[in-house]
Amino acid sequence: MAEIEEQQIIEVLKGVIDPDTGEDIVSAGMVAGVQLKDGHVAFAIEVDPARGGQLEPLRKEAEQTVYNLPGVLTATVVLTAERASVQAQAAPSQQQGHALSGQPGRPSESQAQSAQMIPGCKSIIAVASGKGGVGKSTTATNLALGLAATGKRVGLMDADIYGPSMPRMMGITGQPVSDDGKTLRPMENYGIKVMSIGFLVDEDTPMIWRGPMVQSALEQMMRDVNWGELDVLVVDMPPGTGDAQLTMAQRVPLTGAVIVSTPQDIALLDARKGLNMFRKVDVPVFGIIENMSYFTCPHCGARSEIFAHGGAKAEADRLGCDFLGEIPLDIEIRTTSDGGHPITVSQPDGVHANTYTFIAETVWGKIEQTLAARETDTPRIVIQ
Repeated sequence: MAEIEEQQIIEVLKGVIDPDTGEDIVSAGMVAGVQLKDGHVAFAIEVDPARGGQLEPLRKEAEQTVYNLPGVLTATVVLTAERASVQAQAAPSQQQGHALSGQPGRPSESQAQSAQMIPGCKSIIAVASGKGGVGKSTTATNLALGLAATGKRVGLMDADIYGPSMPRMMGITGQPVSDDGKTLRPMENYGIKVMSIGFLVDEDTPMIWRGPMVQSALEQMMRDVNWGELDVLVVDMPPGTGDAQLTMAQRVPLTGAVIVSTPQDIALLDARKGLNMFRKVDVPVFGIIENMSYFTCPHCGARSEIFAHGGAKAEADRLGCDFLGEIPLDIEIRTTSDGGHPITVSQPDGVHANTYTFIAETVWGKIEQTLAARETDTPRIVIQ
């Protein structure tokens, strides 16, 4: 099968006509960010925000037109209402006919509806931090594995589009496939179902995406993945309080959030922002974890508090939320995570694995309390 080329895509898209202007989408300069990878094609169609909701048929036509080309395995098209100053990229998905569509500040009709639970998923928790470099992904991974160790059916979603780390941490290679042409089957290891944009792009490929495309990718990973029956979906959030966090808070009913911070003041300042963001969108904050809490010398056993100590607990007390526990700065935690064998599964009887499992049990207790409270708050209509 001949390798598809970008010029072939451009030529066939000249046959896709904007119904309002009568001009083809290529001549109108609407096509951007064409991306090719092993027969998978993706690109963006830039539109006026006011017309975004009306141009879904145009998007589908462009997608089907490209998919019909010999050598094309999948076609993914993004509607974006922001004209990029740099070339945008769209990640090829593993099924034909699925789009990542979004508009800044103007949700689509489906997005405007109230948050909907992912089918088969009983609860969703976000693991977040106000800043990067605090070990959030390592914590999310071991928290998910700790939940699985207690018998829970667990999914792990990597929502960090710009810096996906779950493929490496969970020791998973390859790409997800679609059994029905509509939804992706998540990857799996250690008994946990995993989805990450890192499965769909090369590890060294930079994600040069604007907000609408990030939001759409997150929604696709949540709703267009066959997660099956889950007790809990753990979402590893990107650092900060931007589009990704708001998308998660508004598009799905988060059961709660866990904040990760180091003890140092600058990290706690950003953690406080993250915590307050979840509170503003009515997402319960289950508590704060102090990561890199202290360092114990493996040679002499002396303890050093490199980033200070106890700051997260003091901050939790000040903000009126629970302190979930402290995780030390330890080379074994780092090397096992980097090697794809997280410490919770590689050393399940060790002190660090026990700490993660204890935190997981605490979080699960809070999940059950939150779900029970929501059941109680739900009005019931009794017909006599």
